[in-house]
Amino acid sequence: MEEVFARLRIAEVKARYCRFLDTKDWAKFALLFTEDAVLDVSEDTGLPPIAGRQALVGMVESVVEHARTAHQVHSPEIVFDGPDAVEVIWAMQDRLIWAEGKSPVAGASALTGYGHYHERYVRHGEDWRIASLKLTRLIVEFGN
Repeated sequence: MEEVFARLRIAEVKARYCRFLDTKDWAKFALLFTEDAVLDVSEDTGLPPIAGRQALVGMVESVVEHARTAHQVHSPEIVFDGPDAVEVIWAMQDRLIWAEGKSPVAGASALTGYGHYHERYVRHGEDWRIASLKLTRLIVEFGN
């Protein structure tokens, strides 16, 4: 029964991830991650992974601060690695529409992406936090 509750709590963390990201509630967004969390978006950016909660949040904020966004996740594949850690793959879709002249992507003002989040969660007291996140994309559509 404890595993069922853990699955629900982990799904709630990811739901908050999407909501806090799309509403730009950076203080609450930051609390979803461990202090030493690692974000790997190298497939999109070509940059090395970013380590540390504050650096991670700062990078995400800089990309979407001038954009309206909608992030959706579903179909979690959750594999327990002991009682206090899990590996999760989420199917995802995101939509970003940047304000005029604010897109970090040359020649595009909007992006729709489809792919997967590959994540590791660790138990932190009664809560779960994201310790690592890697984004892989299957399809990216740019628009104006």
